[in-house]
Amino acid sequence: MILYAFNLRGPIVAVAPVIRELAADLGVTDGTAGLLSTIPVICFAAATPFVAAYLRRASLERAVLVSLALVLVGTVVRSVGGFPLAIAGTIVIGVAITIGNVAVPVIVARDFPSRVGIVTGIYTSALNIGSVITTIGTAPLAALVGWRWALALWGVLVLVAAVVWRIATARIAAAPVSAPSADAADSTPVPADSIALLPPWRRWDVWLLVAAFGAQSFSYYGSSTWLPSILADTIGLSKDGAGAASSVFQLMAIVGSLGAPALLARGLPLRTVSAVLVGCWLVLPTGLLLAPHGYLVWMAAAGVAQGGFFTMVVVMMVRRSGGSSNMRRMSAFVQGLGYCLAAAGPVALGLVHDATGSWTAPLLTVLVMVGIMAAAGLTVASAKPVATID
Repeated sequence: MILYAFNLRGPIVAVAPVIRELAADLGVTDGTAGLLSTIPVICFAAATPFVAAYLRRASLERAVLVSLALVLVGTVVRSVGGFPLAIAGTIVIGVAITIGNVAVPVIVARDFPSRVGIVTGIYTSALNIGSVITTIGTAPLAALVGWRWALALWGVLVLVAAVVWRIATARIAAAPVSAPSADAADSTPVPADSIALLPPWRRWDVWLLVAAFGAQSFSYYGSSTWLPSILADTIGLSKDGAGAASSVFQLMAIVGSLGAPALLARGLPLRTVSAVLVGCWLVLPTGLLLAPHGYLVWMAAAGVAQGGFFTMVVVMMVRRSGGSSNMRRMSAFVQGLGYCLAAAGPVALGLVHDATGSWTAPLLTVLVMVGIMAAAGLTVASAKPVATID
């Protein structure tokens, strides 16, 4: 699963270090080339209903192999031709990664029922580590072999993951999901009731999870896109310096994604850990508004929060799902709608900035979204788990 996770964000962020060379070679503007980074997030939202339908018919083991095969195909297609092929390959990559987004929480719930938080934290860390590896490695590779080969060579990681996954799952028989319990002190399941029998769109807790996940994703993608510009405009950092400083936001996610489930494993209630992470998230927009020169502290705190809260949302989904079938539907529904908000984040913050001429209103927008995330997430985190019904 760690090897798989390396390939679920890396192919997207690999474009950024060579965006100028890619744009010049393909004859498009930098802004147009930026579509290669935003299209996958749109695919996360648009493709989720189709992925959910596919996962109802295919085994999870086969779905992961299909996902990896599509990532490899998309990676190659993106590198071999002009801009239309680059767009086509990026769409394939986006659809492939969507399969992983939906399938992994279900696999974690099924195969690691008593370690949901820890395993999800490891998976989330691997997502970020994969991003860091490709971000650091793509530019040097491009200097040696050109941007096309630099992007295509990351397909080697896909092949390694596919081989290991095939070997590891060859003898695994599908097993029913057990109710997770070891990650939280307040995890005694409530008796299965009518809520577990309802479709996702008729459940109050699922809509709150949509709000929590969507607001978190909106804030993350919006902040990731505009942090370098905010730092350059508000405190005068150079473009390179602002980009390097904003990487703290990504790197500290690894701490959060591992640290938050570790706190659960030590007996802290889910609502307490979630509340701490919400507080850390609030530090970023508040700090940049009131004391922007402390940006490293604010970004470090929010980085921990964004990595940890993603993990907590997955834990909340597993606790409230009521079984593997429900978890699959819930994961698809929450992520499908949540990534719609995520895709809107960078655009919305950019439009607000253009309309106001400053970064105050965009940061206030992030503050409001984190508030929504807090209200929705903490409500679900305070609810008791639903017992398994399938």
